[in-house]
Amino acid sequence: MFDGVLYRQKFGAAMGSPVSPIMANLYLEDLEAKAIATAPIEAKPKLWKRYVDDILDVLKQDQVKTMNDHLNQIDKTESIKFTYEPEDKGKIPFLDVLIIRKEDGSVKLCIYRKSTHTDQYLKFQSHHPIQHKLGVVRTLMDRCQRIVTEEEDRKEEEKHIRAALKCCGYPEWSFNTVKKQLQKGPNKNKQEKPKEEKCKGSVLLPYVQGVSECIHRILLKFKIASAFKPMNTLRQTLVHPKDKREIGDNSEIVYQIPCKTCDKSYIGETGRKFKVRMKEHQDEANEASTKHFTRAQRKASESTQNESAIMEHIATKNHTISWEKSKILAREPHITRRWIRESIHITLVTRKLLLCIRKSASLSSFALFCSKWPSFPASYSGVLNECTLFGLFQSLIRYL
Repeated sequence: MFDGVLYRQKFGAAMGSPVSPIMANLYLEDLEAKAIATAPIEAKPKLWKRYVDDILDVLKQDQVKTMNDHLNQIDKTESIKFTYEPEDKGKIPFLDVLIIRKEDGSVKLCIYRKSTHTDQYLKFQSHHPIQHKLGVVRTLMDRCQRIVTEEEDRKEEEKHIRAALKCCGYPEWSFNTVKKQLQKGPNKNKQEKPKEEKCKGSVLLPYVQGVSECIHRILLKFKIASAFKPMNTLRQTLVHPKDKREIGDNSEIVYQIPCKTCDKSYIGETGRKFKVRMKEHQDEANEASTKHFTRAQRKASESTQNESAIMEHIATKNHTISWEKSKILAREPHITRRWIRESIHITLVTRKLLLCIRKSASLSSFALFCSKWPSFPASYSGVLNECTLFGLFQSLIRYL
């Protein structure tokens, strides 16, 4: 759907499907096998290397157009078109490799960068684990060591890497640390651990500087490996390629309904559409508001447990619900995780709740976890948000 209009794909594999790249690769393998087998003898390539849709081949210079025309005749659907880029001044790029023909006929390899390349990498000041930042340096340095064939070119490439990363705030010690690691090699002085010392499992933690590292060290004591994942990235905040759905059409959500008369709120979760659940709440509220109580009856109703916290609030306090200010707090398809996320929101606003219902042992565990540190969320306001707390607890819940 785009701009409210539904479109149907009539040809080709669907974008985003995990099967599509596999099918496309199988189709291209069959196509190139037919093309090479049926190519004219004088135009047959001496070398043919393909990665996805980039091909490097070696053939006679006067047969380049002949081979390209032959390739474009193989696909009967005419949906795949081949183009070619000939060698220019003894140089030709393939992926991130620049192949250069020397005067003596031999070949050397360098790093290839497009003219539009900006040398923009992960900023060292960004809120990412130090391992991710050193990984940027290691990737570029390792690529230089593996691809570049001549020492002089290797030094020039290393100088370029240092200059580009220093513009991104990388200090000198980061280059020296990575260089020492690369010199040691991947498996040097690394012995296999005994079976009893091996990790019991691994968890993925959302990264919060100063907090995630502490949790990582604690988990190591219990032989549990951990990795970090940045949360709330600019991409998640700014990039929304799909059309925005109406708020009522969202399902598998945690939602909040505030009271218009007081500062309390109801927090709940549902796997159905938000508008369906809201209508149920409104119908219950209308039923409660149409009842007229005497003082004695109202006092008696306070001891009665209603099915809905909203209905109980209306019946006992005679307050009005602000339906128009209802909002979605989070979306989570997995029901247990959704309960946990609901519990997190309840814990964060526990003084403004209408009702707190624990739905599983997992929620009780998290409630106990939060109750031991009542000021925990407030002390990290602006840094530890709901998503971070949810991610931390989601990773640790199996070990509690």
